[in-house]
Amino acid sequence: MPVEAKLRTLEIDIPSQPQSLVRLSLLMAEEQPNLSALSALIETDMGLAAAVLKAVNSSLYGLSGRVQTVQQAITFLGMREVAAIVLEIGLRSVFPPTPELQAIWQRAGQRGLIMGRLAALLQMDAWAAHSAGLFEECGKAVLFRHAPDHYRSVLRAATNDVELVELEAAAFGVSHDALGAALCDSWGLSPAAIASVRHHVSAQADLQLPDTMKRRSIVALSVVAATMLRDADEELLDERVGQIAPHCDIDTQGLLRAARRVQEQWAQAVARGRQAQPSAPPS
Repeated sequence: MPVEAKLRTLEIDIPSQPQSLVRLSLLMAEEQPNLSALSALIETDMGLAAAVLKAVNSSLYGLSGRVQTVQQAITFLGMREVAAIVLEIGLRSVFPPTPELQAIWQRAGQRGLIMGRLAALLQMDAWAAHSAGLFEECGKAVLFRHAPDHYRSVLRAATNDVELVELEAAAFGVSHDALGAALCDSWGLSPAAIASVRHHVSAQADLQLPDTMKRRSIVALSVVAATMLRDADEELLDERVGQIAPHCDIDTQGLLRAARRVQEQWAQAVARGRQAQPSAPPS
């Protein structure tokens, strides 16, 4: 999917891909990715290795014991999930650390994990799905980097992403979904991931997808992940799966089974996270 022509006329800088992620992309594009090469890529950067281990040992991944080396992390979680942590860290590194973006990155990590696991269960491209989840809101980060004060006020004015894309287009001439897709394209993500990022807002809001959209499967996983992250009950999850699957040429029952399994994993991770939080001091 090429960068939309109108974006070329706007004075909004799309950050370049860090060199470490260029090497990661080449590694993950190999037909048989090399686990030792991934481990070496991470371990050559002490800061990156420490960040990866911190992420792996969080409640989100639910490992029974503490992981102490990158090689152990790859053994327990698999190459894709560890590589996705590296991708997330690299994406975050090109943007300023702010409270507004922290919330976006937290959702990105959660959504990417859910979408990647759904795709793996469905024998879809799990790397593309995980990447799409990580990058779904990256256009917001680009706009925040471009005009932090102005964009902060835009974020406050919107009550949901449908309103937000309208306010963004009025304020900047482009919305975060289009801008995020442009970043994905410039960083070499797969066409299916780019399409998911580009159309996730309308898909999640009302299940509307353009008739011309060819790669639809991963955006279905985006809808499912968004439903889970809103703490939806099983009935609503079933309803959303039944609505989106036929639009994306995915077996409804297969997606439903995968969604229920990943929802159970997600509920367990949320429970572990709550247990890990320190208790409030007595009043």
